[in-house]
Amino acid sequence: MSTVLGLDDVRAAREVLRDVAICTPMEESRWLSTLVGGRVLLKCENLQRTGSFKARGAFVRISRLSPAERERGVVAASAGNHAQGVALAAQVLGIRATVFMPEGAPIPKERATRGYGAQVRFHGRYLEDALARAREFAAETGAVLIHPFDHLDVMAGQGTVGLEVLEQVPDAATVLVPCGGGGLLAGMAVAIKALRPDVRVVGVQAAGAAAYPGSLAQGAPVALPQMATMADGIAVGLPGDLTFAAVRDHVDDIVLVSEDALARAVLALAERAKMVVEPAGAAAVAALLERTPGLLAPEAGPTVVVLSGGNVDPLLLGKIIAHGMAAAGRYLSLQVTVPDRPGALAGLLADVSAVGANVLEVAHERRSPSLHLDEVQIRLQVETRGSAHAEALLARLRGQGLTVVAS
Repeated sequence: MSTVLGLDDVRAAREVLRDVAICTPMEESRWLSTLVGGRVLLKCENLQRTGSFKARGAFVRISRLSPAERERGVVAASAGNHAQGVALAAQVLGIRATVFMPEGAPIPKERATRGYGAQVRFHGRYLEDALARAREFAAETGAVLIHPFDHLDVMAGQGTVGLEVLEQVPDAATVLVPCGGGGLLAGMAVAIKALRPDVRVVGVQAAGAAAYPGSLAQGAPVALPQMATMADGIAVGLPGDLTFAAVRDHVDDIVLVSEDALARAVLALAERAKMVVEPAGAAAVAALLERTPGLLAPEAGPTVVVLSGGNVDPLLLGKIIAHGMAAAGRYLSLQVTVPDRPGALAGLLADVSAVGANVLEVAHERRSPSLHLDEVQIRLQVETRGSAHAEALLARLRGQGLTVVAS
């Protein structure tokens, strides 16, 4: 059996998926095009069945099991998207499925996985912990392990996204792809480079869970000692052997994005594109928002940004949007020291109103050792229209002689 993915493998996977996966929309993004100075399009895998690209690879892998393997059932480890893909494929094909999730996996992803008929168990803090337990379960029960990324069938299924990208945007110059373990990035890169070697393929990782830069520098997969990111879908601490080799050989670059950029990307996609996208799925948009040097060549042709998933807990989405608004200067926390006399608060609020900002919360502090006896500290949570508006508010308050600390 070959250990190298090829274009024929991806094309064969597409035939397997013909009546299972949908060809997801390619939407033009005027606001991102304006931002980068060139045409930008969104490949909406957040609209795929189960809400992410993962259904592609999982179905291809499970559909090729022998009758004896199907009888033993399948087991997988996932933070949620692969879990749903495995559960859906198992349901369609009539196979038992058990999925191990790390503790704290998003509730909607757990419920959706159960909804497709899989048994869900929790184990460990990270995906690697859940994957180790899934391997043990496979050894104990004979169930077939469906790896979330490091298998040629899985990579081939994910690579079908690359075929669609080139058909929908034949003159694409750059393709930005969120990356965790690398199954999607590897599969897409193999397909795209085989057909259009001039296309620049770039993987995007969360800075707090970026295993590829160090691994590529060392020439082999190297585990991260720890991870911290809101993007659970790409929080993978160790690249696979197969995905690492394909990324090394076919991907042009790996770039990192901050947590603030991820939050701003989720917010911007909701506001501007009317898309619900999870942080991992928004990673490639985050790279555009951070204006990573040398990332794009707009003059060469269109940029395609893959939105890899849209499965996000509504409670987490609310927190992310609030964080994104703060990162974009839309929420401002102020500590303002004013004279402790009647009318001081009213005057402060009048100044805030005069520049069109909206007060969300007000609190007084009179007992701080940093205050004089005739002073009071007022804490404000203020909503603004953005960074420039926030600066105008600060200038107004400081122009009144007030001591203002903003955060």
